[in-house]
Amino acid sequence: MSKEKIKLKDILFLQVVIMIYTGSGIAAKMAASQPLLSWKFCLFYGLEFVVLGVYAILWQQIIKRFELSVAYANRAMVLVWSLLWAVFLFHDKITVQNMAGILLVLAGTVIVNLDVEEQKQ
Repeated sequence: MSKEKIKLKDILFLQVVIMIYTGSGIAAKMAASQPLLSWKFCLFYGLEFVVLGVYAILWQQIIKRFELSVAYANRAMVLVWSLLWAVFLFHDKITVQNMAGILLVLAGTVIVNLDVEEQKQ
C-alpha cells in the first residue's frame, strides 16, 4: 500500500508519539525508586500503564500515515529521547559510546527515510 508524500506535521506527530512512549520508561524508573507497593510505587506503575495505553492508540494513527517500515525505523528515535530524558531528569552523563550510538541511530533513520522517498519518485 503506497502512502502519500510524508508531511512535516506527520513527522512531528510521530516524534511526539515516540516521546510519549518514552514516558513509560520514565514512569517505570520512578516506580522502581519507590518502596514496593507504596502509594507512590502504585501511582508511577499505574502511570506507566496509562502512558502505554495512550501510546498504543496514537501508534494506530501513526501506522495509518506512514509505511510500516518508516514508522518502525523512526521508533529507533526512542534511544535519542530516552538519553535526553536521562540527562535532564535523572542527571545521567552522556558518554562517547552514547553519542556514537545515537549518531548511528540517526544515520540509519535518515537512510531508511531517504530510501522510501526515493522509491516513491
